[in-house]
Amino acid sequence: MSHRTPLPAQWPSAARVSLIAVTTLGQAAPPTTRTDRATTHPWLRPILLANLVVEVLIVVTGGLVRLTGSGLGCPSWPQCVPGSYVPVEHQAQGFHKYIEFGNRTLTGLVSIAAIAALVAVWRWSDRRRALVLPAGLVLGGVAVQAVLGGITVRTGLNPATVAAHFLVSMTLVAAAASAYAESALPGGPRVPSVPAIVRTTAYATIALGAVVLALGTIVTGSGPHSGDADEPARFGFDPRTISWLHADAVMLFTGLVVAMVLATHLRSTSSRPRDAWRSVLLITLAQGVVGYAQYLTKLPVALVLIHMLLATLLVIGLTYGAYSLTEPGNQSD
Repeated sequence: MSHRTPLPAQWPSAARVSLIAVTTLGQAAPPTTRTDRATTHPWLRPILLANLVVEVLIVVTGGLVRLTGSGLGCPSWPQCVPGSYVPVEHQAQGFHKYIEFGNRTLTGLVSIAAIAALVAVWRWSDRRRALVLPAGLVLGGVAVQAVLGGITVRTGLNPATVAAHFLVSMTLVAAAASAYAESALPGGPRVPSVPAIVRTTAYATIALGAVVLALGTIVTGSGPHSGDADEPARFGFDPRTISWLHADAVMLFTGLVVAMVLATHLRSTSSRPRDAWRSVLLITLAQGVVGYAQYLTKLPVALVLIHMLLATLLVIGLTYGAYSLTEPGNQSD
């Protein structure tokens, strides 16, 4: 007669423990997602930073083209001169051809950086909209800038197209800065770091900053630095009047920035808004000093170029100021 050994009494508990262990293992090793890769992949942020740097650089070189009167150094587009994509030895434009051609060549580097940034975001991030959208905007904007640059040359450096060229560049700097700032943050919900009234003031400050930049292009388009050394093209506004209008807007903008510094110091829940808006204030003050200095010294090339560089830094600062208004929220368990 066979003897059947009874099942140990602890087996049901052991089965439950095994089931819990399997479930826990499944939770500890979920299917691979891209959620955490936005901030951990070693190449993502350096590529996005390089994308931002070249966007700033091409603004500066574009300013150098204008300030040296080299805007028509390559009088044709997309070729430099009819029959050649590069400057030729006996070209009438002298050294201007090399400055303009160098700026056009840099567009290739900007294009490569924009493509690399979008590919990096697509491969190494969670592909959240706040990363993909600005990276895609930069790449699309580079193509727009190439076409707009050609229109600018073919219209003899019309000040309206020159101004649009600069403002699109500022938009691309903001987009590149946005992608870089977003890459430092985890995905998921965001919560306000300042009260609603402070956020509203911040958005009004940023909007006024855009107006200040637009007025700055009109000032430049009304002044001596039109981009062509031989046949300057200007808006036709009185330079003194438009300069003071620009200065008035800057004063109002500075007042709002000071208000933001005070508000974030008193009402923010973290140090990020305070640090970001203090940086905006420092850049704004430096920009104001350089702006008045260049006006009083008859617009020397070096000061105008510094003024343009500070304008790009201001755009970056305002972008970070906008990002500082919220912070990552707690993830639900």
